[in-house]
Amino acid sequence: MDAKATVKVGPFSRGGKSRADLRAADHDFAPSATVTPVGIFLPEYDDLFLYGVTSKVTSDCLVDRLEEWWEEVKGRFAHITDLVINLDNGPECHSRRTQFLYRMALFAHRTGLKITLAYYPPYHSKYNPVERCWGILERHWNGSLLDSVEAVIEYAKTMTWKGKSPVVHLVTTVYETGVKLTKDAMDVLETQVHRLAYLPKWFVNLSFPPGATLDAFYL
Repeated sequence: MDAKATVKVGPFSRGGKSRADLRAADHDFAPSATVTPVGIFLPEYDDLFLYGVTSKVTSDCLVDRLEEWWEEVKGRFAHITDLVINLDNGPECHSRRTQFLYRMALFAHRTGLKITLAYYPPYHSKYNPVERCWGILERHWNGSLLDSVEAVIEYAKTMTWKGKSPVVHLVTTVYETGVKLTKDAMDVLETQVHRLAYLPKWFVNLSFPPGATLDAFYL
């Protein structure tokens, strides 16, 4: 799971080449909107799920996309009990981000999944397989004018990864920034978080036994 660099929407030159006669601005001041692609990639199946987010990408935004993805695929993966998520240690999803861990714990409790958050160390997120999909997307729409949100979404739909098109959704929900837990709430949360002893920042497990009641945990 990963978020790509934010795309500024407008008649801006993005490099690349086009067979059409296009005129583009050479500066990207005052964009009419922004879209941040958030991707969930299943390398074993070459399946890419892409969400074009028009708001800030926050912890809540990322977990909402994960929940949306799981609702879409859970029938297909009904046999899955362990979900391993590779991600970088970015500001919205790092392993000490209180709101992200809180939402992920609620997701694990609600679904009954054992979730492992496996983080890439600094300067190594390029090894996350979804990064290769971002490279294909960038080459696909370079040379084109992304002058509307609809254009961003439609170009994303027509990219392919190993012959397969992604599942693309537009997300217009507005997310509040700066949401975080209090220290007392985080202390409660940490009792449910299991960190690898010698790599506590990089491997985090979240799981709950069947029938577990967490009334005090739901803040």
